[in-house]
Amino acid sequence: MTQSVCLIDYGSGNLHSAHKALVKAAHDHDIHAEVHVTADPALITAADRIVLPGVGAFGACMEMLEARPGLREALEEAVQGAGRPFLGICVGMQLLARTGLEHGETAGLGWINGQVRALTAPGLKIPHMGWNTVQGRGHAILPEDADAYFVHSYCFDADDPASVQATCGHGEDFAAMIGRDNIVGVQFHPEKSQAYGLTLLANFMKWRP
Repeated sequence: MTQSVCLIDYGSGNLHSAHKALVKAAHDHDIHAEVHVTADPALITAADRIVLPGVGAFGACMEMLEARPGLREALEEAVQGAGRPFLGICVGMQLLARTGLEHGETAGLGWINGQVRALTAPGLKIPHMGWNTVQGRGHAILPEDADAYFVHSYCFDADDPASVQATCGHGEDFAAMIGRDNIVGVQFHPEKSQAYGLTLLANFMKWRP
């Protein structure tokens, strides 16, 4: 049976690379999947799985998401209502928070309690950019600990430590992966993380939360 994966197009995120990585991950792991790049609420509410990318500032991404007619409502219906597996990538993960503190305070989706604040890394370069080790805590979609590719200046502070599914260090330990129930998000870019990222995307497409 072929599953439907919706990669959300709301004007943010490297859609071409993310789409290519999802298609390759499905092919390499013998997963039957159709990957749709879309903001169509009807396709989203009917999808088997949803991926939300994001690049840039928290507030700008949230504004673009809200500007697409019916998009937030469709996401909430599919993910919170129907329990479809959801993956947020980079800022797409950060938008899961209750609030973001980048360039002022902005309300997020509020699906996982916490806030997104500036990464603290005295003496180190910000943004945190390049390869770094993801230390997992046993979540089903995470490959064994290895390096992934990061580009970010902000991090997700979860209210509940149990929501942190993996960590990474850059001046401080921060959440490399957030998740609960059918919802997960990664701070790194799977589409830029070579074999590690492709395995994670394949695991997500096989995941039965």
